[in-house]
Amino acid sequence: MSDKPIIIGISGASASGKSLLANTIVNELGSKHVVVISEDSYYKDNHHLSFEERSRINFDHPDSLDHALLIDHLAKLRNNEAIEVPCYDFASHQRLETTTVVSNHRIIVLEGILLLFDQCLRDLMDIRLFMDTPLDICLLRRIKRDVLERQRSFDSVLEQYSRTVRPMYLQFIEPSKRYADIIIPRGGENRIAIDLIKAKIKELLQHENN
Repeated sequence: MSDKPIIIGISGASASGKSLLANTIVNELGSKHVVVISEDSYYKDNHHLSFEERSRINFDHPDSLDHALLIDHLAKLRNNEAIEVPCYDFASHQRLETTTVVSNHRIIVLEGILLLFDQCLRDLMDIRLFMDTPLDICLLRRIKRDVLERQRSFDSVLEQYSRTVRPMYLQFIEPSKRYADIIIPRGGENRIAIDLIKAKIKELLQHENN
């Protein structure tokens, strides 16, 4: 019997339904041993920059993320060590002093836009998923989310989308879907995809327990 957790990566465009899929899987599996970790928590710590400088960072480029820390944390979780996941504030574009302790979970669900771009992260995943949601739908969802939840103005969301979000999707994110084991259309409400993923997770758990 192996005690190593199963790691599932869910990638795709911003607002493509990654978080919805991740949380749906967790809720429907009904296990306290499942945890969701967001790639967004691993944006680099830029507290030394002014707010104006932080606002100009291209947050959709791989260089904006501390994947080295995420990889280190996943390695520790695989060795049954506890980690402290950073907490990130989107309104101020910086990490908070608080962290979230994660430990002793059988299933780790990662969700983020650039997870499949990084080979070291891909190699740690047991299942790789890509949310293939049309960009116009993603934009509408992003506007609603960023204005209501992240205290952003409508104009700033559109400016960022045209300046970095869409170009970086085409350059880095969309090409990474070739590394996915399953490409999921229609976002996080695709019942057939959810049921298939749940069945695969249960199969992996049963295999690990034999």
